[in-house]
Amino acid sequence: MDNNSLYAKMFGWLFMGLLVTFATGYCLSLNQELMVQVLTIGIIPIIIIEIVIAVFLGMRIAKMNPITTKVLYIIFSVITGITFSAIFVAYKVSSIIYIFLLTSLIFGILAFYGFITKKDLTKLGAILFVSLIVMIIASLLNVFLLKSSSLDLGLTILGILVFTLYIAYDVNRVKLLMDAVGEEKAAVYGAFQLYLDFINLFIRLLELFGKRND
Repeated sequence: MDNNSLYAKMFGWLFMGLLVTFATGYCLSLNQELMVQVLTIGIIPIIIIEIVIAVFLGMRIAKMNPITTKVLYIIFSVITGITFSAIFVAYKVSSIIYIFLLTSLIFGILAFYGFITKKDLTKLGAILFVSLIVMIIASLLNVFLLKSSSLDLGLTILGILVFTLYIAYDVNRVKLLMDAVGEEKAAVYGAFQLYLDFINLFIRLLELFGKRND
């Protein structure tokens, strides 16, 4: 099987997912009345839907029809775009573009490393997963109990580090995934994993360097 073909499809799907998300968020932000109506449904239900899709893809990818995989990926991208509408209202568009380009640069460097390295990066998986769980728990504690701005800053920096390393890890790992589920599904699922890495890295860089609207 051709790795170059796999990566071409994967990055194509990644680009499509990001395009859908940012286009959805921007278009919805232009109609703030509609945006408020949509978001009043609540962030929690949206997060639950995203988690369900992510878990379902992870558990059923081997048996799933390739078309179903693609449909779920696009649905996930649209739902994330709905939440992104708030970002386009809260932050200056010029700042969003700048952070997007910065994220793309970091992503490109780490993705290239993950592609060319001969090292087995799968060993990073357990460390990154544990770091992610610790980060999530600490974030929840900080939101509801501690409310520390210093801890919030530390978690943002940790998030940047974790998701930066996840980029190289996921690019490197997708070759193994292709052997297990085939090129078509590996490309979409690989794109989905990288999409999550990109979005999470983007959000944390925006929190750190983004300029809010007055």
